[in-house]
Amino acid sequence: MKQQKIAILGAGPSGLAQLRAFEAARRAGVENLPEIVCYEKQNDIGGMWNYTWRTGLDKNGEPVHGSMYRYLWSNGPKECLEFADYSFDEHFGRAIPSYPPRAVLKDYIMGRIDKQAISKYIRFECPVRWVAYDESSKMFTVTVMNHKTGLQETDEFDYVVVATGHFSTPNMPYFKGLELFPGRVLHAHDFRDALEFADQNVLLVGASYSAEDIGSQCYKYGAKSVTISYRSNPIGFDWPEGMEERPLLTHVEGNIGHFSDGSTKQFDSIVMCTGYLFHFPFLPDALRLQTNNCLYPDSLYKGIFFQPNPKLIYLGMQDQYYTFNMFDAQAWYARDVIMGKIALPEAEDRLKDMQPWLERHEQLSNCNESIDFQGSYIRDLLAPTDYPEFAVEEQAELFKQWLRHKQENIMAFRENTYASTVTGTMATQLPTTWLDIKGDSLESFMSLDFIESNSLDKFD
Repeated sequence: MKQQKIAILGAGPSGLAQLRAFEAARRAGVENLPEIVCYEKQNDIGGMWNYTWRTGLDKNGEPVHGSMYRYLWSNGPKECLEFADYSFDEHFGRAIPSYPPRAVLKDYIMGRIDKQAISKYIRFECPVRWVAYDESSKMFTVTVMNHKTGLQETDEFDYVVVATGHFSTPNMPYFKGLELFPGRVLHAHDFRDALEFADQNVLLVGASYSAEDIGSQCYKYGAKSVTISYRSNPIGFDWPEGMEERPLLTHVEGNIGHFSDGSTKQFDSIVMCTGYLFHFPFLPDALRLQTNNCLYPDSLYKGIFFQPNPKLIYLGMQDQYYTFNMFDAQAWYARDVIMGKIALPEAEDRLKDMQPWLERHEQLSNCNESIDFQGSYIRDLLAPTDYPEFAVEEQAELFKQWLRHKQENIMAFRENTYASTVTGTMATQLPTTWLDIKGDSLESFMSLDFIESNSLDKFD
């Protein structure tokens, strides 16, 4: 039997999940595993979790992938992204708070990775230029630019796994007069340091997670004022003095922003927190996923397999409550289909399977329903695989607590604690308020004197 060959595009959380899925099979003694090549644009694994001061283009002239910034902390409980087979207790050897900074989370994510085992698969600084599919041979041709050699390379594959993410290409709107604004205008993708905006009046355009977090960061690090401009509905939190929401920006005159309610305000900087585009410039139209940011893209069977050509696999393309453990569930399912352990139905039957999910997706009316929907989706993926059991439904309840805690106090929700659904360990408490902790490095965070927390209901 001919050995299959698989291309994985990207070595961020989704690509690493796929590599780990195959490594788990290898360690379990599974034979006739496919040959794997993983192409990664950056010079390290980690994808979006790699912080870089660069914006625009990297050293090779490629678009910078990362949108991470200094002082970023997790905006959701770590207990909701804990790996089923690698706990925070195992990694850190002690309990830590529920909302750690980026560097702490990245240390945990990377701690599960056997770099020596997966390094043989990954080709760094190799952005993909083009993917083509030949109907007669049923093979993909993948062309990459190898920046280490300065040469383009081409190879053939039976399957292609697209794990390049969808939070790296900015959706940048235009407002009349923006080109004459005398201050800085940037997208959230290029936001790197809240200290840059100290003593400024900052306008954030957008009303989702990036707006609420960048707004909170700017407030924490000394912005004079923060104004969040929403298109349809305000975020609605009880913002502290110096932060406010206004309806949509209509135009800019000099350094004055005009809003749809007729109000105006002077600003020093404008940050577009307006989301990201699904961008796959290396794919022809016939292979390109075209969707908005949603919980169930309508052309992906099981949220994974491209319906017109299921040998093309997309990982992590959903909007996300669950993250790393969902990527694992997808990767394990994809692996078992590739290896023939799970039979892939014909196109008509795939569509029949997708239809109830799409109908349920259309009926979702609030965040709690959306959380339960994604939990059910993960359960559907886990059932036929050997991925370790994890408490999907318990994590859903933690997500709902998280939403409630944000409504109670948007500036203090990171001070809440939760119990691990993997080990039962209760998270410790921060020694002071989140607003008072200015450092974000692994070393500074782990040197804090965390406080033992014994009550699940302490903040309820």
